[in-house]
Amino acid sequence: MTRLTVFFDTPAARATSLIVGVLVDLAMTIPSTAGRNAGILQSAFPRNPGAISPPGIIRGISFLTPVSFFVKIAFPASRWGWTRVTVQECGIAQAFVDARRKGTALARYPGNRPESLSAAYEIQNRALSLWDRAVGGWKVGKINPPDDARLGANRLAGPVFADLISWSGDAPTRFEIFREGFAAVEAEFMLRVGPTDGPVPADRNDAVRWIDEIRIGIEVASSPYAAINADGPCVTISDHGNNAGLLLGPKVPHDLWAHLDQIEVSMEIDGSIVGQATTATMLDGPFGAAVFLFENLLERGITPQAGWWISSGAITGVHPVSGEQLARARFSGVGEVSAFID
Repeated sequence: MTRLTVFFDTPAARATSLIVGVLVDLAMTIPSTAGRNAGILQSAFPRNPGAISPPGIIRGISFLTPVSFFVKIAFPASRWGWTRVTVQECGIAQAFVDARRKGTALARYPGNRPESLSAAYEIQNRALSLWDRAVGGWKVGKINPPDDARLGANRLAGPVFADLISWSGDAPTRFEIFREGFAAVEAEFMLRVGPTDGPVPADRNDAVRWIDEIRIGIEVASSPYAAINADGPCVTISDHGNNAGLLLGPKVPHDLWAHLDQIEVSMEIDGSIVGQATTATMLDGPFGAAVFLFENLLERGITPQAGWWISSGAITGVHPVSGEQLARARFSGVGEVSAFID
């Protein structure tokens, strides 16, 4: 059992502040000195049955001023740490969640753009805590130079909700996008997390232990904010990693797992080829993406779950779409998948 201390800047936390995905036991005694902040604290930690983190318990409160206080929480985590959740970050998360629920676009970024990975993932974590929605997987994307050197990471991650994961059939699967926001399609290998026994995989060769199935597929990347990619990786992370669904296609035979780099992949939009490549161009490949994701989640106190899908990264590139278009990804020797972008 470890402790995490969270700082809420103002009583506006009543409407906007919630620690990342932690279910808090509110059957506790709040010190009488808490005054009106006690109510703020209780409303700031509502129960959320859709949260993906294990339950936590408030262990104590320290009030610094009438408008700021620390909350000490105990919950299972991988290490001691301090998380500072600001009203600014909570407001950004709320704005993205509201826009996604309504299917509306955001004309501008809803606050100050995060400049660090930690700030970006705090916004993403906060957004997750606002949904009563199951996570079915995670997307992994590439951070390009020079941002990779500045941030100290060459990949990013974002959640994929279970109700946005579809299986390919005879007819193209329909995906809705944010028409006035950002939208793109990406051809990817989809890896399913299997039993997570033993230590966290150390490298791409070791990652096979935690993967029990691979399929070909398409990631639909879409956000209410049109400049989500143009504004850089931290902004991409802050809005759910810029994901709007996955399409899962035919299974990749196990004897091809060691030869994914040799599978030619192409993406077509409305019958025209817009990209061709292999995973040899993708850093250390799909299994390397899985290792990154496992480490990223555990650092955030999220335990990888068997059955989650990993969208392992764009193979042929990120291809913008505008709606009413047909995207088809072909994987040589394996099959193809088609998505109608609505």
